[in-house]
Amino acid sequence: MARIKSIILLSFFAFNISLPGQNLDQKSIAVTVYNANLGVVKDLREMDIKSGTSKIFLTDVAQFIDPTSVHIKLNGEVIEQNYQYDLVSLEKILQKYIDKEIQLIGENNEFIEGKLLSSFGGQIVIEKKGGGLVMIPNTAKYRFSVGSLPDGLITKPTLVWTVNSKSTGKQDVEISYQTSGMNWHAEYVAVLNQNDTKLDLNSWVSVENNSGATYKNAVLKLVAGDVNLITPGRRQIYGVDYNMMTEKSVAPQQFQEKEFFEYHIYNLQQPTTLAQNETKQISLFEAGNVRATKKFFYQSGGYRSYNYGNASSTGKVAVIVEFENKEEYNLGVPMPKGKVRVYKSDGETIEFIGEDMVDHTPNKEKVKLRIGDAFDIVAEEVQTENKKITDRVYEQAYEIRFKNRKKEDIIVEVERTLGFYWEVLSSSIGYEKKDSQNIIFKVPVKADDETVLKFKVRYTY
Repeated sequence: MARIKSIILLSFFAFNISLPGQNLDQKSIAVTVYNANLGVVKDLREMDIKSGTSKIFLTDVAQFIDPTSVHIKLNGEVIEQNYQYDLVSLEKILQKYIDKEIQLIGENNEFIEGKLLSSFGGQIVIEKKGGGLVMIPNTAKYRFSVGSLPDGLITKPTLVWTVNSKSTGKQDVEISYQTSGMNWHAEYVAVLNQNDTKLDLNSWVSVENNSGATYKNAVLKLVAGDVNLITPGRRQIYGVDYNMMTEKSVAPQQFQEKEFFEYHIYNLQQPTTLAQNETKQISLFEAGNVRATKKFFYQSGGYRSYNYGNASSTGKVAVIVEFENKEEYNLGVPMPKGKVRVYKSDGETIEFIGEDMVDHTPNKEKVKLRIGDAFDIVAEEVQTENKKITDRVYEQAYEIRFKNRKKEDIIVEVERTLGFYWEVLSSSIGYEKKDSQNIIFKVPVKADDETVLKFKVRYTY
């Protein structure tokens, strides 16, 4: 079928395809992109409209437009709106020509002419003018010729309005609609200093346009936040081409941020072009010498009230980098969700050390990044006791041995999930209660040494 389509494109569309229309001079266009595969397009056109009832055709709209979201404002009233998306294809044209005359042209320019009786899966049946049937099981070696484009087929998705205008002449018409296929996300690059106490943070936004349209010199706004959407399934007209271009803009601080409803909105300070199948990257902000803290974190094994016998495991100790989004720490800006890539110098070059995702983070909140697992810290956990005191009371004891093979003292933050109805009977290190099911130990371990955390828990049902 792919070969058939390529042949048709070379020889089939020799006729002129046109639609009635008006002078559609675009005066301005604005695009607002959300974090939820959603864009809102605001298009201002100058159109030449006659008084009374007439039709307006608009073809250069997004292919993934939601036609139920379209709003048009003009000096008059909209009587009817139609969204036409029955697009030209070989199969559709042949179906429209059932019981009509067509021509087939072979590789040696031989002609087969007659009435098309059937077309399915690259196989056709033709009734010849002189009588008899021609059945072609494979049309790959033929070109087709027909008289004109069948009614109802168009080359582009088209919005058609029937309007009743109060006057004749040019007027401004405002059109707005929602489209899928647009998204944006933030990306961050953090560079730690030598002793892991400060970092430089650069933020970029990546705006993706797969909506099926290009927006030239558009006013661009980005909305950060989780917007509730009701999204029933709708047939997509075209597939998405993921071989996208990427364009980078390098000027810093190009967005102006402000609060908007319960979200944050970022206004690009100059017009930009969002090309179809393009990812555009623009600098959001830069922050230097942000105060940071490196921590070691261990998630202790879960709740085992009915697990008889000893249980042991060797676990990983995670490396966490924390910083607070505060102005006094050289930050204090709303941070949209996105990926944070963390780098550090090895004394010669900047090297990648890990990455994590950050959620939408408002001003004055903490950011915690899990960078990876510590190579030189080992955690060995063992259950040393598991007693059934009564049918409703159980006691369990644990030991977690931390081995620090680094050349510096460390503190490992241990989070233990206990479940429900628990009581800590004893512990070798003090703990704090995080919530109803979890407690936190902060275990100091000297350089090239070991520390054993011991604790005993009673469960009552």
